[in-house]
Order: sequence, then structure tokens, then C-alpha cells
Amino acid sequence: MKIYLDGKFVDEADAKVSVFDHGLLYGDGVFEGIRLYGGNIFRLDEHLERLEYSAKAILLPMPLSRKELSEVTCETCRQNKLTDAYIRLVITRGVGDLGLAPWLCAKPSLFVIASKIALYPKEHYENGLSIVTVPTRRINPAALPPTIKSLNYLNNILGKIEARQFGALEAIMLNDQGYIAECTADNVFVVHKGEIITPAASQGALKGITRSTIFDIAKELKLPIREADMTRYDVWVSDECFLTGSGAEVIPVVKLDGREIGTGKPGPITQQVLASFRRRVLVEGARI
Repeated sequence: MKIYLDGKFVDEADAKVSVFDHGLLYGDGVFEGIRLYGGNIFRLDEHLERLEYSAKAILLPMPLSRKELSEVTCETCRQNKLTDAYIRLVITRGVGDLGLAPWLCAKPSLFVIASKIALYPKEHYENGLSIVTVPTRRINPAALPPTIKSLNYLNNILGKIEARQFGALEAIMLNDQGYIAECTADNVFVVHKGEIITPAASQGALKGITRSTIFDIAKELKLPIREADMTRYDVWVSDECFLTGSGAEVIPVVKLDGREIGTGKPGPITQQVLASFRRRVLVEGARI
């Protein structure tokens, strides 16, 4: 495997960062998870824009322009002869002293990995997930805005660990007011009386690229969609539920905390959304 690292492509075994890199020491950096489908990088420009916004929010200078980042991302896929892959693009604060001061880091570091990913087994897309609510709460947006996709993922990791302890692959995380924020790695949607509803970013949800695609799909399918404050009650009484993310794509949920959602099977609107999404991934984005 070839990995892009600070201006050159290196073998996987040689792709190394310093132990003094602040991305490692303090989680000081930003990243994007991007998908390649049939030689098409899905919504690459939107991902790079979000990366730029995340970097700007933490005062991290971008090492390359958007056009240069786009070419580097495409070339990483070409170098590895991939047509379907998961791409991880990471910018760290770079090498510095053993202290928090980011201004002591001379320059940011950039690396791009393109490889295979399979978050959920195929049968879960056909039969639906059974998920849980975990005790760990999402970080308050006033402390760390959820729109910053930072390298500090410990909050999500704790939620993921708790999900596994409860025997689930994914989990809903509430904010400190008890409203649903998102899952550990995915955005949450419910369908109620023909309307699609999802938590607002202000409640702790990441503004996911796949999440925004669902709004476009809803418009295409002429389905009402809106953001709203949501509690677990809204999931319990919903007709359908599904999760979205670059890795997860669109995956149905049929149980929450042991409670059956709707008929206990993936619903018709979820299936329509999934079918539309799978059509879009082959045409919306950048050809490598």
C-alpha cells in the first residue's frame, strides 16, 4: 500500500509520524473519512470544504490548496489501483515541544490513506441494526463544536466501547440535556408519518456529508424532512429509523434498547433512501 505523507508517496511500512507530533500527543488535528465508489470519490469537494472549515476553526493552516488536496487524494487511490475504497485524509498540527502550545509546531503534517473498509456485515443492511443508548454523553457544543471533525475522538470511542459491552455495533449518544445528538460514528434519522426527522447540529450532531445527501434525496423523492430536538421517545414511536455516515452509508435500525421500531424490519422509506443514495455515489464527486 502506498500512502501520501508530507509531499511524497511512501510504502505502508515507511509511513511514520514523529512521537512529538501534536496530533499524537494531544489529538490536535482534523480529518475526513471519504468514500470511493467505482472510481468516483463521493462528494470530494464537500469533504475538502468541511476539512478546511475544521482547520480554520482550530487555527490550523492548510498545507495544500483545495485543488492540490483533491489531486493528492485522487492520486493516492490511483497509486493503490483502487476503484472502491475508504479514504482517510488527516492534517495534524505537526511536530512540536512537550507542551500544548500549537505555535511551537513549525508546520502541519498531512497524510492520506486509501484502503478497504466494511463497517457492518451485509445482513445488517438487509435486516437492520439493533442499537442501544449509552451512558457517555456527547460533548457540549459550547465546549467543543461538533462541526469540527477533530482527531480527538475519545468521547466517541467511550461510546463505542459501551455499545460493545451491551452487545451492539452502534449506539445513540445523548447530549447533556437528554436530547439525541448522534451515534458514535453516524447521524440518526427517524421516519414518522411519512416525514424524515434528524437532530439539529446544535444538539451535538456532526454535519455529515452523507447526512446532507439525505436532504437532497428527500427533495428528489418529494419527502418532507426537517431538523428537530429528539429524545428516545421519538425513536420508540417512529415508523422507521436509519443511520448515515461515510463508512456506514445508509443502514436501517430496527431496535433501540430492545424496543422494536415500527414493524421491526427496514421500512419502505429507508429502502427508497438507500436505493437513491447508491445511485448517487457513482456520479456525484470526482473521477480519479
